[in-house]
Amino acid sequence: MPGHAYGALLGYLFDLIAGDPRRGHPVAAFGRAAAALERLLWRDHRGAGALYTAVCAGGAVAAAAALDRAARRSPAARTALTATATWTVIGGSSLAREARTIAAALEAGDLDAARARLPHLCGRDPQALDADGIARAVVESVAENTSDAVVGALVWGAVAGVPGLAGFRAVNTLDAMVGHRSPRHLRFGWASARLDDVVGRPGSRLTALLAVLAGPDPRGALRAWRADARRHPSPNAGAVEAAFAGALGVRLGGTLSYGGRVEHRPVLNASGRPVRVADIERAVRLSRRVGALALAVCAGAAALREQRNTRKGKR
Repeated sequence: MPGHAYGALLGYLFDLIAGDPRRGHPVAAFGRAAAALERLLWRDHRGAGALYTAVCAGGAVAAAAALDRAARRSPAARTALTATATWTVIGGSSLAREARTIAAALEAGDLDAARARLPHLCGRDPQALDADGIARAVVESVAENTSDAVVGALVWGAVAGVPGLAGFRAVNTLDAMVGHRSPRHLRFGWASARLDDVVGRPGSRLTALLAVLAGPDPRGALRAWRADARRHPSPNAGAVEAAFAGALGVRLGGTLSYGGRVEHRPVLNASGRPVRVADIERAVRLSRRVGALALAVCAGAAALREQRNTRKGKR
C-alpha cells in the first residue's frame, strides 16, 4: 500500500487510540495565528475577508506542500508526515468523547453539567434547552462534525495528500472563527464561509451516503436525505443531518438559538420520533462506522492515485 494510504491509516488509528495531541496542537497554533491576522486585516468588507482567507488558507497549504516535498524522497518520512497530519486534523475521538460526556451528565440527571459542557461541542445557547433539547443538539453536532472533523479531511487527503489535509482543516477552522453571521463577520467572513461550503461538499455527500449504508434504517436515511437536505440553510450540514435523522429514526432541526439569535429551521425527517438521550450513543456509533468506511474508501482512492502517479513517473 503506498505511503499516503499507510499514513492515513496510522493517523486514524492514532486518533482512535490517543485522541487529539495534548500539547502543541497545530490547529490551535493556526487558530492563534489566524486570530492575530484578523486583528490586523479586519475591515467591514468582503474584499478584506477574501484577502484574509487567501492568506490563511494559502499559507497553510504552502507550508504543508513544502513539508511534503521535503519528505518525498523517503517513503518512511512521507508516511510519518501523512500519519501526523491525519492525526492532527481529524477529530473523531474528541467528537465521540464530548458527546458521551454530555450524555453521561444527562443520564445522571445533571442538566447543569450538560449545559456547561455543550459549548465544547457546538455553538448553541444551552441555558434555554431541556434534556431532550440538549440531546437533539448533540445528535445534530455529531452528524455535522462527522463530515467536518473526519470524513471531509480524509477525502481531501486522498485527493491532495498532506496539503489537502492542511487546506481542508484551515478552511474549516476559518469558517468556525469568522464564517458566522455576527455583525462583525457578516461581510468579513463571507469568503471563508463560502469556501468552506465548497471544500465541504465532497465530504458531506460521502458522509450522507455512508450513513445510508451503515445506519440501522437505510431506506429511512435515503428518504430523509432526498426529501429534506435542501431545506436546511447549510448546503452541506443539511445532507448529513437529514441522512443521520433518517438512519436513526429521529426528528432533527426546528427552533434553536445561537449567540442570542433564534433560528427556526425546517424539521428533518418529520416522520421520526423526538430525540432521546439514548440516541446520542446511537449517533456516536453511527459516526464511528461512517468514519471507518470513509477511511477505507479514501485510503483505497489514495493508493490508486499514488500507483497511477508512480506509473506515469516511470514512463
